[in-house]
Amino acid sequence: MKTLIKNARTLGKYLGSNDSLVPVCLLIEDEKVKKIDSLINAEDETVDKIIDANNNLLLPGLIDPQVHFREPGLEYKEDIKSGSQAANKGGFTSVISMPNTMPTADNSEVVKFMWDKQSEVSLCRVYPTGAVTMGLKGESLTNFEELKNAGAIALTDDGKGIQSDELFKEAMINAAKLDLAILDHSEDESLSAGGAIHKGEHAKKYSVKGIDSRSESVHVKRGCDLSGETGCHYHVLHISTKESIEHVKDAKKKGFKVTAEVSPHHLVLCDEDIPEREEGQLHPNWKMNPPLRSSEDRKACVEALADGTIDAIATDHAPHSPHEKAQEIQKAPFGIIGLETAFGVCYTEFVKTGIISLERLVLLMTEGAASLFKLDLGKLEVGSLADLTIIDIDTPELITENYFASKSKNSPFIGRTLYGHAKITLLGGKIVYQED
Repeated sequence: MKTLIKNARTLGKYLGSNDSLVPVCLLIEDEKVKKIDSLINAEDETVDKIIDANNNLLLPGLIDPQVHFREPGLEYKEDIKSGSQAANKGGFTSVISMPNTMPTADNSEVVKFMWDKQSEVSLCRVYPTGAVTMGLKGESLTNFEELKNAGAIALTDDGKGIQSDELFKEAMINAAKLDLAILDHSEDESLSAGGAIHKGEHAKKYSVKGIDSRSESVHVKRGCDLSGETGCHYHVLHISTKESIEHVKDAKKKGFKVTAEVSPHHLVLCDEDIPEREEGQLHPNWKMNPPLRSSEDRKACVEALADGTIDAIATDHAPHSPHEKAQEIQKAPFGIIGLETAFGVCYTEFVKTGIISLERLVLLMTEGAASLFKLDLGKLEVGSLADLTIIDIDTPELITENYFASKSKNSPFIGRTLYGHAKITLLGGKIVYQED
């Protein structure tokens, strides 16, 4: 079957042009891009289906290096199908799923289940990771080779920081032997100490226990140093502090295999933005881990986004049920959803304002993310997989609770007006999402 996408715009680089945006038509056959040009005649190619992009932006399908799809075991929050639908609505065609499921993805059976389920759902490429330690308890290492053979593309205890320096070093040595990256949720629990939001004036004002920013940065420094010592690829998940960014910059200058991602919420929000849900009670939809940091930390994250320190943008999509998030902020679980709003938030806040180019944003959300895991994805060229998204960057969209495809609604971006929402998303040339 041949499908033609016509009347689109795309980045000039995909057609060998120096222009920022150029007209493009794209021909799909057998799940791959067969032809890409400024003009393709449908009659010449005898196409079976035509998709009119209506002058919207055609891009490779977006790639998210950190999501929580909750299946198996926590399907009331999200499952692989609903998570994939949320991804598609946001323009994503590939995601990296974290292992903090129930049971934990610390063995080959759970990893294989994830592969089989994403294949059955067939809406999004969901790549599983394996846990570094059994049950995410930080006490004993999993069988890395078994996890890799089952299909885990990286290792992480995301949701928990590994507290033992000795165990973390052993993990990095073993992971390096298998050419697997360690994705680090950097948190020294002796410093985070059960806090709910960033340790600052806002926490004091509302008498909420705060999380010291050093709880992240000391573990980031540990990981960077051990990367240099072991040769292991060390990737910082959801970086959020100025000090952490400095450690990553220093490690990169030394040539260490260190990469970092940042989440949209840490780029546009700080602790002082957390509103009251009711008088004297902060809104738990603004609670995530790491927490929204200080305005100075937020500015450092934006600078790192622009100067090349950041390698990818990750949503850390972490759905929770309404009744869980209805608790007061100290008791409510950490985490927000982000797949449906990620591109819109970043495009509206940073591209429309000229802080970064559209090309830089697309790189961070496609090829940049794919390269972290050596995935041949996020490209728009002849022979590449026809994982694509068509995005409207000209029409404002008000985000409401009814906007989301996720089972959950725990987003701090409800009420915002954003530019850059997906109109159509295709996986292997098949439409998996189309705006009503």
